[in-house]
Amino acid sequence: MFVGRDTELSVLTRRIEHITESGAGLAVAIRGRRQVGKSRLVQELCDRSELPYLYFTAVKGASVTESTIQFLAALKESDLPNDPALLPGTPPAGGWGDMLRILAGSLPDRPCIVVLDELPWLSEQDDTFDGQLQVVWDRLLSRRPVLLLLLGSDLHMMQRLTAYDRPFYGRADNLVLGPLNLAETAAATGLAGSDAIDAHLITGGLPGILMRWPSGRAADDHVRDQCADSASPLFAVPEQSLASQFPNPDVARRVLEAVGGDARTFANIAGTAAGPEGPVSSGTLSPLLRQLTDGKQILAADYPLSTSSGKPALYRVADSNLRLYLAILRDVHTMAQRGRPAAGYALFKNRWTRWRGRAVEPLIRTSLEQATVTGILPWPQAQVVGGWWNRQFDPEIDLVGADRAPVASQIHFCGSVKWLGTPFDTRDLHQLQEGARRIPGFADSHTGLIVVSRSGADLPADAVDAVWGPGDVVAAWQP
Repeated sequence: MFVGRDTELSVLTRRIEHITESGAGLAVAIRGRRQVGKSRLVQELCDRSELPYLYFTAVKGASVTESTIQFLAALKESDLPNDPALLPGTPPAGGWGDMLRILAGSLPDRPCIVVLDELPWLSEQDDTFDGQLQVVWDRLLSRRPVLLLLLGSDLHMMQRLTAYDRPFYGRADNLVLGPLNLAETAAATGLAGSDAIDAHLITGGLPGILMRWPSGRAADDHVRDQCADSASPLFAVPEQSLASQFPNPDVARRVLEAVGGDARTFANIAGTAAGPEGPVSSGTLSPLLRQLTDGKQILAADYPLSTSSGKPALYRVADSNLRLYLAILRDVHTMAQRGRPAAGYALFKNRWTRWRGRAVEPLIRTSLEQATVTGILPWPQAQVVGGWWNRQFDPEIDLVGADRAPVASQIHFCGSVKWLGTPFDTRDLHQLQEGARRIPGFADSHTGLIVVSRSGADLPADAVDAVWGPGDVVAAWQP
């Protein structure tokens, strides 16, 4: 089953139309974390286009000789060359440079697709690979009607591929593939409203997990079933992601686990990630947090949004599935491996509600941003949605809609998220009103109020400007 990705398929299809009309080649670098569906997306494109194609996946740790042997075999088995018998029996001695020239000479005269999957592993094998690719692209491949797709899960290395100081700079378009959005998760699971939101928080929108979710199965029922399967992708996908990016129990791994365990501030992270030598020093933690947020993009940093610059930043694990794994599922998995599925499920239920109440906030913020773009909300000038807090975290305002970030010129609305089994009531409203007045830029005359509640609102008429429920959160992502 292939769900969603209409935007990405449209982007790539337009590239195929371009090479068909112009006769010239185009390259696209596609990056995204493991299990996000890069390979599946590209295979779907190849199948739908009905063009001749070559799909080659590199092997980590293989030598240049081994990789070129595998590449040559894949080329012979593909439908690219007019006569595979004309290809050499063994790869050339010149390595990847000569191998890419053989590829260029094998391309048909009509449009075709060449896919190099896990490209960073080729760069690991041969320091000159990027340069060789650039030379062959400039002289040969770009002059043929070929769509060259370069895939990689190492986000930092894929960014480096097209950086200004690298050989392939300016030669490839960049496509960042994220998880499925909330509406796509709803379609994949056959769920709606709060059930779809639960499924999205649990899976992170990762196709590698969603493909094993029975249609219409509620989140509680699905997790209970998975607790009896220690090899379930629900556990295996985040575990493998963690092992591939952080194979050693070093400071970076401890920092990630501290954030996953709900240490949100700089000071709390430093203390929670402490080693034998004590808390992590500021000189070590500051660049490490930048690397994990900007480089690996495994963490996200949220800053208070208002008309004044604010601190402190609050850190969170960007992918909700990995965040759930570090906070709950890893311990559940241990129970499953010990043959105690009932105890694992009980542990999940005990921690789930509190975890979900905080984890849903970033999803709701991005949903509100989607709604402002499509005109669903009554504040069309609001371009970003964040939250606000002071150094004492008293109060914390869940939702702030403004014209820009990190420092806004105008606050358009403030709001609260209540993701519990009781409705948002007048007491909650009073807390929101009192807290919102402390936000720099808030004004009763023009700043609206919004409530997002899992269980509705029990408020007087016109007490707030908008009330959203789970169905509205999902609908914000509908095309």
